[in-house]
Amino acid sequence: MEPLDQDLEEGELELPAEPMMLNMGPSHPAMHGTVRIVVELSGETITKADVQIGYLHRGFEKMCERGTWTQCYPYVDRLNYVSPMLNNVGFSLAVEKMLGITVPERAQYYRVALGELARICDHLTCNGAMAMELGAFTPFLWYVRAREMIWDIFEEETGARVTHSFGRVGGMAKPPTAYFKDLVRATLPRVASVVAESEGLLLKNRIFLDRLESVGKISSADALELSWTGPCLRSTGVPYDIRRAHPYLVYDRFEFDVPVGTTGDNYDRFMCRQEEIRQSMRILEQCLEQMPDDGPIDVDDPRIVMPPKNEVYNTIEGTIQHFKIVMEGIKVPAGEVYSYTEGGNGELGFYLVSDGSGTPYRVRIRPPCFAITQGLERLIVGAMIPDVVPTFGSMNMIGGECDH
Repeated sequence: MEPLDQDLEEGELELPAEPMMLNMGPSHPAMHGTVRIVVELSGETITKADVQIGYLHRGFEKMCERGTWTQCYPYVDRLNYVSPMLNNVGFSLAVEKMLGITVPERAQYYRVALGELARICDHLTCNGAMAMELGAFTPFLWYVRAREMIWDIFEEETGARVTHSFGRVGGMAKPPTAYFKDLVRATLPRVASVVAESEGLLLKNRIFLDRLESVGKISSADALELSWTGPCLRSTGVPYDIRRAHPYLVYDRFEFDVPVGTTGDNYDRFMCRQEEIRQSMRILEQCLEQMPDDGPIDVDDPRIVMPPKNEVYNTIEGTIQHFKIVMEGIKVPAGEVYSYTEGGNGELGFYLVSDGSGTPYRVRIRPPCFAITQGLERLIVGAMIPDVVPTFGSMNMIGGECDH
């Protein structure tokens, strides 16, 4: 009979042990958007992982099918509630594609400007929360402070800091304020300073780097197989950005780089978002420079756009136009369409079906982080429990759009 400890160090004895099942979430600070992960452990190593979503299901698509096209905007806002303006723009473009209309140039620049501000907010929130979950609480407060500066701009423009419901089919709810450009130009250097200051604190911290580098790695082939898009895909070295590959609005008029990583680990995902913040600022500077100071913000079509309030209150034509749009909805031609934009997490797609009435017949969203979340199991099997926290955080799973 061979000795039990033949492959062990002197004095050690291997005892049989059964795998342990452990619940992470759904009510846990590290589970973004209430997710449950059932992991099977051998010692401290994860041997199996069952990622379960659906704890935030709100029936987004069916709610949209009960109202008019314009009444979808409050629901769209609450998909990715960290960058809701990008959702507003994406849904507007999808409906306008069905109508066969293009908004005026000023509205296109305005959408780009608000969308890039929202993208900066998204990346600030993700990287700040990721740092906080690894014990770096100070950078999180700094990132949130920078986000508050941008929220001040949104409050001035839309009247709301988070869920704006500011997009409209055929344009925007209101034109830019007179001080919009000055406000953005004054805010961007302050945000850039906060980002640089936070990097100085984090990227020389040995603990922070050890938790990110070579942790949660994925190859570009696996990422493409899982239908990943956005910063998570770009971190693997694939330079796919819809704003560059399939330009919409006026993105083809701007000079900007597509940041990519090399190894697809947590560090690359963190740094891709850091650099994308700077590229969004670069786009914003060009956008403000090129954006017309006057001109229409909505298409000139009374069947689509609400009349001015003074016409609603003082003319019968304005009253009828307002009543028809509010009560019956915009009559979108029968058909179907798929429209996609670059959201905060990747490709944000809307598949819409119209039966010719003022109410959507079918609304279907392609949320970017749904595809990304399905790859979490591959990233954490073979890792340890503490590695789940930064790995899941780097994916930026937003429950509102993942579960919708």
